[in-house]
Amino acid sequence: MTKAELIGVMAEGACITKAAAAKALEAFTGAVGKELKGKSGKLGLVGFGTFSVVKRKAREGRNPQTGKTIKIAAKKVVKFKAGKALADKVK
Repeated sequence: MTKAELIGVMAEGACITKAAAAKALEAFTGAVGKELKGKSGKLGLVGFGTFSVVKRKAREGRNPQTGKTIKIAAKKVVKFKAGKALADKVK
């Protein structure tokens, strides 16, 4: 599903315009990003899932084209764990 398709489904489901749905989606993604960047780095939505920020250690990797060993820097990544209700819908 693309972002445009998601906006269409949201607009239809909430009986609002596509413009309003797009604005709501942008507000949601902005709020998630802001919360993950904040102190706690965690956002839980009961029944949907939990977004969190985890630190990935520096490690060595391999360039697939040349086979040479390269260093991969440490960085923070976003992790999502699906909630029970969402996991049950997928089964």
